[in-house]
Amino acid sequence: MPITPFKLDDSEHFAQKMLRLRQESQANAREHTAAFINALTQLEALAAAIADGGEAYSVGVRETARTLAPELEGARLNVTSILARAA
Repeated sequence: MPITPFKLDDSEHFAQKMLRLRQESQANAREHTAAFINALTQLEALAAAIADGGEAYSVGVRETARTLAPELEGARLNVTSILARAA
């Protein structure tokens, strides 16, 4: 059984590649987090609209939206404050 030596690509050293991948990962995480905050903001507005929607919505749906809206606001504020501390 012949043994073939592993050829290293000298164009990018391992440390450089690790740094590049780490930076790409962090950039993707920032984009994903921004999308998460945007989704929380939209869902918070939707829950508030349903909670104030009157008789058009079922009582159970309105009550769920009414209790969920402040929780969504708290989650959004929590995530944004964590990001502010990390910056």
